[in-house]
Amino acid sequence: MNLQYLKAFYVAVQLNSISKAAKHLHLTQPGLSMQIQSLEKDLGVTLFIRSNKGVELTEAGKIVFEYADTILSMQDNIERDLKNLKFNRKELLLGSCKAIGEYALPCSIYIYKQDFRDVDINFQISNTEDVIKNLLERTINIGIIHGNRESPNIRTSIIASDRLLLVTSLPVIKDVITLDEFKKLPLIFRENGSGTYQTIKEELLLHNIKIEDLNVIYELNSMEAIKTSVLSGKGISFIPELSIKRNLKDGDLKEIKVKGIDIISEFFIAYREDYNLNPHEKEFISFIKSSKRGFC
Repeated sequence: MNLQYLKAFYVAVQLNSISKAAKHLHLTQPGLSMQIQSLEKDLGVTLFIRSNKGVELTEAGKIVFEYADTILSMQDNIERDLKNLKFNRKELLLGSCKAIGEYALPCSIYIYKQDFRDVDINFQISNTEDVIKNLLERTINIGIIHGNRESPNIRTSIIASDRLLLVTSLPVIKDVITLDEFKKLPLIFRENGSGTYQTIKEELLLHNIKIEDLNVIYELNSMEAIKTSVLSGKGISFIPELSIKRNLKDGDLKEIKVKGIDIISEFFIAYREDYNLNPHEKEFISFIKSSKRGFC
């Protein structure tokens, strides 16, 4: 299978246009069409149907497109790593869950860079599910995830733990509430796929409570957005203690304790089992496990 032809197909689907894809790839439209036809011939399938509305994937096309995303990403990674090797460039491809990535990790990266100024850091923040996906697709080499998610070919070790506190900026009558009272609160949650969501879900199941039993008014894909919403009185949420110590001290937020519930978040460093960590990546892992990391 010709990777150039695969890329021609992939870009055409992304842009939903043969003409736009040809322009993007600096090809003539007939030239691009010939490449896609050659790919179809090699694979023995029809990949998409052309129409006035653009291109519509066949069932075979959907399968090829899904694999093309991974294959082309791996090709880019190979070229990038070989380029780094050629020029002796040190690059740290790091991904983190939002619970740490939005608050604690920026300080750690700053401290790390004081001793490793020659290391270029490419830092991505996403939810835990996507961090694992990016590891497996090789777009990052080291990940920090919320909870010890089991996944093939991924090795993990714990680096930190933190309490998840139920907090509000609204006036409260009680500092401690029952599980039944908790179910009635207007809650804001992280999205399904995040480590925070999974940690809360697992703790509540120990008390025979499902997420569906709660009064979740909406979900957000950012802990920073949740924190802002809670501070502005839009609802109540579980937020890592690490990120709200100042707010609790200043009285902007107040903890509500739920009888019987004490949620501890655990954070893990993760990397692929089949990947040979280079020296500066090993140094970063040792650093992030140490007291020098300076979570803030």
